[in-house]
Amino acid sequence: MKYTFIFVVAIAATLLTSCNTMIGVGRDMKMGGEGLEKSAAKVSGGHPDGAVSEDNSGAPVY
Repeated sequence: MKYTFIFVVAIAATLLTSCNTMIGVGRDMKMGGEGLEKSAAKVSGGHPDGAVSEDNSGAPVY
């Protein structure tokens, strides 16, 4: 019984922390993509100031 409880707590902790981790990874990927878009826009002359439109795509912001 003791090992089952420890196992359940460990699984719950992993699931609860992975949500925040995936949100962080998503934000990092988004920032990296925006940086690439800005660089490409500067090189190709797409936007004069290299601006990228703000689009949160429904992602939660904390």
